[in-house]
Amino acid sequence: MEHKDKQDNIQNSTDNPLGVMPVGRLLTRFAVPSIIAMLVSALYNIVDQFFIGRSVGNLGNAATNIAFPLSITCIAISLLFGIGGASAFNLSIGAGDKKTAAYYIGNSAAMLFILGTLLCIFTQLFMTPLLKFFGSPSDVMGYAVTYTRITSTGFPFLIFATGGGHLIRADGSPVMTMACNMAGAVINTVLDAVFIFGFKMGMAGAALATITGQAVSALIAVIYFFHYKTVNLETRHLKPQIKYISKIVSLGASPFSNQMAMMVVQIVMNKSLKHYGSLSVYGESIPIACVGIITKTNQVFFSFLIGISQGLQPIASFNYGAKKYTRVKKVYLRAISCGAVLSVIAFIIFQVFPQNIIAAFGDGSEEYFRFATNYFRIFLFFTFINFMQPVTSNFFTAIGKPKRGIFLSLTRQIIFLLPLLLLLPFIMGIDGIMYAGPVADCMAGIASFVLVAAELKNPEYKDI
Repeated sequence: MEHKDKQDNIQNSTDNPLGVMPVGRLLTRFAVPSIIAMLVSALYNIVDQFFIGRSVGNLGNAATNIAFPLSITCIAISLLFGIGGASAFNLSIGAGDKKTAAYYIGNSAAMLFILGTLLCIFTQLFMTPLLKFFGSPSDVMGYAVTYTRITSTGFPFLIFATGGGHLIRADGSPVMTMACNMAGAVINTVLDAVFIFGFKMGMAGAALATITGQAVSALIAVIYFFHYKTVNLETRHLKPQIKYISKIVSLGASPFSNQMAMMVVQIVMNKSLKHYGSLSVYGESIPIACVGIITKTNQVFFSFLIGISQGLQPIASFNYGAKKYTRVKKVYLRAISCGAVLSVIAFIIFQVFPQNIIAAFGDGSEEYFRFATNYFRIFLFFTFINFMQPVTSNFFTAIGKPKRGIFLSLTRQIIFLLPLLLLLPFIMGIDGIMYAGPVADCMAGIASFVLVAAELKNPEYKDI
């Protein structure tokens, strides 16, 4: 029996496309649907921002930015058990251990729904204190409460659909992950127009459209889990067990930490924009509204980078587990090259067309457009090297080295950007917030390069 298991393990490693198909084709196969899925996810926020800006105005856009830390928290939980579960699953499959792999998927799916429900309850109970803590000006609070009261009921759907998409992709079905996300986004976009412009529902209409799309995406994910291909999922696999959860959390800690760092920075950013904005010609609300639009526009660019890093994950995890280190290095280098090209394109767009982008989200005063244009060009100046940190961080997670992944995920947001957000505005006023971004981006890029260069010098990669 033991001999047969070993033979099965060898056969699994040899026959699985992740271990034999050219890495360029594999990366395209997994990254393109992941990119589309991430773009669709970003569109949830962009579409709301567009319709709200066109109907409610700048205060409505500011309200979505105030509520944005909660959306980031949802994504963080999704990545903790989505990326973590997918990495643990693929490492186990690569090593030929299907029995354990099934528990990683089941435990991840269960925790996604449980934590989504708990976050919903917490938000409903502490709505106003949370939004005040997030930095809401008094003239924005009413809009923020209306929007968040409704969107928070969709947190279990959002978290399960987003995290479940990673688990579905780990099963070799990236197109299904894309379809899951696209269905929700299309519904959200159509209903935004109907509820906001047709029924004149304003912020409430945008929120209702969002949770309806999320519910449909979650339903599609649930249906897929009943037909999981690589392993047969049973009820016993859904019962959370600490030995599986601890492994999942260790592998998902890097992207989770990155998102939670983004949440902390977003809160500090909102508070700083409110405080230093009140001391400038812009006032409290203009900077918050502008930064909300720009942050979510930048998310569209990061959707490409994160999609590439997620496409890298199952390939690198499987081949590292199967000890095919040459393929691990090849797929990383291919991913980083694609990220570099996209980053240069984004840099050019952000530097040349900032006012055109901001104008798409509604009208504003001269001060509004001046602040937005300056912020675009200064804060996002080092966009052309922003591919290094997310791709490299996820690479370390994928090969089972989460500590390095966690460190890199914290470099830009916590280690570099957060201290700069506290220091530079004290010296330069609201302009200090703008200059904190490029300094942090540059330093995070350098740190990523140093760590991955050291990793790829290890003897196992030498045959490439």
